Amino acid sequence: MKYTSTRSNVQVTASQAILKGLADDGGLFVPVELPKLDVPFSRLKGMTYQQVAYEVMKLYLTDFTEEELKHCIDCAYDSKFDTEEIVPLKKAHGAYYLELFHGSTIAFKDMALSILPYLLTTSAKKNHADNEIVILTATSGDTGKAALAGFADVPGTKIIVFYPKDGVSPIQKLQMVTQKGDNTLVVGVDGNFDDCQTGVKNMFHDKALCERLDKAGYQFSSANSINIGRLTPQVVYYVYAYAHLLKRGVLEEGQPMNVVVPTGNFGNILAASYAKAAGVPIDRLICASNENKVLYDFFRTGVYDRKRPFVLTSSPSMDILISSNLERLIYALADCDPDANAALMTALSEQGEYTITPDMREKLKDYYGGYASEEETAQIISRIWKEDHYIIDTHTAVAAAVYDKFREETGDSKTTVIASTASPYKFGRSVMGAIDPSYDSMTDMELTDAMEALSGVKIPRAIEDIRDAQILHKMTCAVDEMEQVVTGFLKEK
Repeated sequence: MKYTSTRSNVQVTASQAILKGLADDGGLFVPVELPKLDVPFSRLKGMTYQQVAYEVMKLYLTDFTEEELKHCIDCAYDSKFDTEEIVPLKKAHGAYYLELFHGSTIAFKDMALSILPYLLTTSAKKNHADNEIVILTATSGDTGKAALAGFADVPGTKIIVFYPKDGVSPIQKLQMVTQKGDNTLVVGVDGNFDDCQTGVKNMFHDKALCERLDKAGYQFSSANSINIGRLTPQVVYYVYAYAHLLKRGVLEEGQPMNVVVPTGNFGNILAASYAKAAGVPIDRLICASNENKVLYDFFRTGVYDRKRPFVLTSSPSMDILISSNLERLIYALADCDPDANAALMTALSEQGEYTITPDMREKLKDYYGGYASEEETAQIISRIWKEDHYIIDTHTAVAAAVYDKFREETGDSKTTVIASTASPYKFGRSVMGAIDPSYDSMTDMELTDAMEALSGVKIPRAIEDIRDAQILHKMTCAVDEMEQVVTGFLKEK
């Protein structure tokens, strides 16, 4: 399996793609050909999550030995997760909620970031990389903590996380700024997530900076979903979800299901499309946006336009106007023509928008774009609690609200899996306020206790750990100071 850039014809191995994170031309690495599952669902439905992970990831990471890949998987999906199932499926409100938040930081990012450090260090050994690896990451709230937890004190690595200082939830911020580890740095940026993401990408593209750091013994890599090592583990849980529904007798083999994904940077729903290409009978890919509905508008019009007000919402991990992983889809829609894709990405960078061709739009029939307002998000949290006694977080609520609209608009009643991307404990104020406005007078930790009493679901260890944790990271910076922060942290050896 070779990987190519979305902006040129360069080809690299899987381990080289993981190690680099981003292609030298600024493009994203994609498989030259999307693989197909080579194990029937009759066998997959009897497998553990770890076994399914091996059967899926071996198709993408073909330069890893069986021993290497199984080691990475076994180290990732262990007691860090609070359930042996790893990703339970809970039925509520006419759908199956795929709970992707049972890892150490209670968000779906754990599914990939628990394994990425092992994939990355294995890739470094394979390619005889002598430099210390610097994980440079922008976060809208969840990636940052999950990456920090994965890479803290991992030998041969440092990790620097930039987050919008006024654009994450109080719990998300506390999780990051209390992170231990001599190799970690967390910095609040005076800007939004797109500013953080652009600043990080600019440093990846700065050849003079990279050469300077190389002489000092460092090389950049990424923990964002632009890294193919983040994307391939996410394919696994869609395969597992289908196999699990077969095992439970909800579906018969070959019977299609729909998938709804609350979407910001487009990585999670792209993984679902890779699962479909691999042979999972997924019918519609339902892309759910919050009030930053740049993706909704794209699917409705064929125009991607980031020139719009940036809205701070109760689902901050989706407060994104530049969805980086969409580039991988655009490349596929353009018949894998790197020049055509590069031209569109240049238009986005220079004019703030691009328009795909009618032929490209025709290939988007599998996708449905929808969005939910803040009011609709709160209403669905309240409704599902009252009707099903099931509490969902704000991001999952966006998906649930969009799914209701999809059913009403299309009449489609197929079995549907909703990607439940974060624990409600992570967004306690918004969630509890939606259930009953009288909770608004409580502190964040009082809200946590109230949610436990209401739901009967034990407070996750990730929340207990920050109750009295010491704040270790207090640095903030302007957008134009991000490079200076990085070079200051990476002192010459």
